[in-house]
Amino acid sequence: MAGEVTLRATLARPYLAATTTPQVAYALIEVQPSAVMAQVRTPVNVSFVLDRSGSMKGEKIERVRQAIGMAVDMLDAQDIASVVIFDHRTEVLVPAAAVTDRRSIQDRVGRIRDAGGTKIAPAMEKGLREIEKDRSGAIRRLVLLTDGQTEHEDECLRRAEDAGRIGVPITALGVGKDWNEDLLIEMANRSGGTADYIARPNEITEYFQNTVQKAQNSAIQNSSLNLRLVQGVTPRAVWQVIPLINNLGYKPISDRDVGVPLGELETGQGRTLLVEFLVDPRPIGTYRVGQAEVSYDIPALGLAGQKVRIDIMLTFTADAGQLGQVNPGVMNIVEKVSAFKLQTRALQDLQSGDVSGATQKLKSAVTRLLSQGELELAGTMQQEIANLEKDGQLSSEGQKTIKFSGRKTVRLSDIDLPKE
Repeated sequence: MAGEVTLRATLARPYLAATTTPQVAYALIEVQPSAVMAQVRTPVNVSFVLDRSGSMKGEKIERVRQAIGMAVDMLDAQDIASVVIFDHRTEVLVPAAAVTDRRSIQDRVGRIRDAGGTKIAPAMEKGLREIEKDRSGAIRRLVLLTDGQTEHEDECLRRAEDAGRIGVPITALGVGKDWNEDLLIEMANRSGGTADYIARPNEITEYFQNTVQKAQNSAIQNSSLNLRLVQGVTPRAVWQVIPLINNLGYKPISDRDVGVPLGELETGQGRTLLVEFLVDPRPIGTYRVGQAEVSYDIPALGLAGQKVRIDIMLTFTADAGQLGQVNPGVMNIVEKVSAFKLQTRALQDLQSGDVSGATQKLKSAVTRLLSQGELELAGTMQQEIANLEKDGQLSSEGQKTIKFSGRKTVRLSDIDLPKE
């Protein structure tokens, strides 16, 4: 079987000047499961690890109960689910089992009550144990939700590393403003998962459902990109831009070959990368500057080591009309990555005590975001700039918004590229 994954490369500037100096080029590489994969539903093994400490009292705990009920409604007998609740103690409320009786799960979850403090690590350990009870090959997820600070952060990070070793990405969700976003981000990174900020309790349901749906749509596993560049073309950076902006880095295979692990590919979204490379001078003409190859497995279809590849072509010219041509969609994404870099550096400056440097970088990021139509995020940053200028620090909510929303500025709708 072939055609499970489509691959497309689009240059920000299809024409470079035939000069005597090296030039920077950008290529947008889209890795997308094809339409045939929409019919492949993958079994899921998910453990919900839920904070029920005293600070969850009221709407938050009520929304958690509702969210679990609606997430369980998306599962059936081919799926495995478990629920672990914690305050300063840990309880396995729903042991891992096939989802054959949704009502029973929902009844147990409906009895969750708030109590006590917050101790995450033991609950994560029990959640991972529940997941490991099943060895059927289902897609594994641990969904952690908390609203508070926790004891023993080092132990949390060790449990996240354990999750990564056994192939359990953590979806780490913080609700409200009194939790440590840096801890949750690092836990997600070490497990190969994601972290996010839930500003309002009524959004919890959407996050839980999205996590389950994304897992169900991830039949393509173990994908990786191998980028082979020709002599005179040097890789400089590889950024993921969809689903989230993230500096992937890359693993050098040789001077001109780089490998980037992509992991799961979600149907309907896939992964989109922005590759920056330096090109040595060339005479007028069209050249193949590299080849992108993606390898992947589809365990549900019994497929392993499948490959798809595409050439990256670039034209050198002296024609001024051609040199003026740009792909606005790709250039817009280059700008969004630049804005994200500025936000990241601003937060680093602030952490080191350089309030002035942080302020200037946030102002530059706001300018870029406004030009891209990201009005809400730009507005938040402008308010936080005022906070910096007045008090020398960011609000807790503003800092979380910058860290999380800044990674979501690239959307599938932004990639309005002509089909070849």
